[in-house]
Amino acid sequence: MTVRFQPPPQKPAAPADPAWPEHDVVVNGTTIPARDIAAEMQHHPAACAEIAWENAARALVIRRLLLDAARAGGHAEAEDEEEDAIDALLAAEIRIPDPDDAAARRWHAAHPERFGTPEAWDASHILIAADPEVPEERAAARARAEALLVELTACPGRLPELARLHSDCPSREEAGHLGRIERGSSVSEFETMLAGLEPGQVCPVVVETRYGMHLVHLHQHTPRRAAEFEEARRQVVRDLRHAAWTAAVRQYIAVLAARATIEGFTLGADGEARADGPLVN
Repeated sequence: MTVRFQPPPQKPAAPADPAWPEHDVVVNGTTIPARDIAAEMQHHPAACAEIAWENAARALVIRRLLLDAARAGGHAEAEDEEEDAIDALLAAEIRIPDPDDAAARRWHAAHPERFGTPEAWDASHILIAADPEVPEERAAARARAEALLVELTACPGRLPELARLHSDCPSREEAGHLGRIERGSSVSEFETMLAGLEPGQVCPVVVETRYGMHLVHLHQHTPRRAAEFEEARRQVVRDLRHAAWTAAVRQYIAVLAARATIEGFTLGADGEARADGPLVN
């Protein structure tokens, strides 16, 4: 269900006012006040306020549709039972089959990166923090980092001492030790440098990221290990069931929307229901 904001009629001579939060939305005779939509916006950050308002309104409209269906189906009697009511409604209405073996094998083959153990590194670092928008601060941080790199290269065993004295990262409390860093969990330039080091090696250059300048010591590298289908079967089945459940909920919300009377919104022509937000998940 794609929901777009439609402002109330304006006199031709009136200036164009912001599209939010100027009016209430009515779903099946129940009013969703503009103030509630405005309050919901904090949970839907977006590039601009109008899109945040639209996303917030969509979430509350979907919630209202589900609550109306839950009460019509006898799943709730009181307002304080709303979450349980929605859960009970979806449990009663959404039925998905278990994926067959062939579908599971196809999913595993198509998404090998989802299964197995990711590449990882065990490393320590020293961070000299610097604002990426302040060139003078970046230059000063680099100068400090390069001076420390000379000391560290001469004696890698001094990293814990130097980290406690100089690092701006909370890891200084752990003598600079970052622990296990899995591929994709850190900024790309940091991981690129880690991937080029041998265990036991201190990075020969200062690593620059948006956080500042890093001195890096790699302790251990663990290559990625792929999982065979039988090993990953349970996770594959969970993935497929989740995808099927999401699609079924999306379709169910679309049906509810098509049957509803909604004032203050223009729904997508195809009645598509967005079931990928925090409410449905």
